[in-house]
Amino acid sequence: MLPNLRLISAIDWDIFPTMSTELDEIDLRILRELQRDATLAVENLAERVHLSRNACWRRVKRMEASGTIKSRVALLDASELGVGLSVFVMLKAKEHSADWLTSLRRAVSGMPEIVGAFRMSGDLDYLLRVRVGSVADYDDFYQRLIEKLKAADISASFVMEEIKDTTQLPI
Repeated sequence: MLPNLRLISAIDWDIFPTMSTELDEIDLRILRELQRDATLAVENLAERVHLSRNACWRRVKRMEASGTIKSRVALLDASELGVGLSVFVMLKAKEHSADWLTSLRRAVSGMPEIVGAFRMSGDLDYLLRVRVGSVADYDDFYQRLIEKLKAADISASFVMEEIKDTTQLPI
């Protein structure tokens, strides 16, 4: 008997017929369709990508298990929900230390107005994407942010017009 061999059960093989994590053109077609509408029933999705229902379902499950499909979400209208103002907040760190980064992560995770946070190259250190209802709401957010985080510089740019804002990846 050979050591360190894992037996693949029949059910593992049935759900994941190929252990490859490489995506083929059919996988990409499935992903394109799901990016447009994640609520599609598997029957409709299979029809659109020209697969049987079961083959399509297996591929979707494989991509979910591998993490290629992270989640399926509803995209909401920010204006309808009272948070229609997008603000990009640029931060320069007061210091470059593990403690400062921990305080940034704590602030970001505790402030739901921050919908995106990015460490950047170049002149600024961090870029935050913030959603609020008004300039007054942003000022409230700003006051809470500077209580939680000591930064060398914080500046903000308010979005005047959203020309393109998508979650669809170019695949």
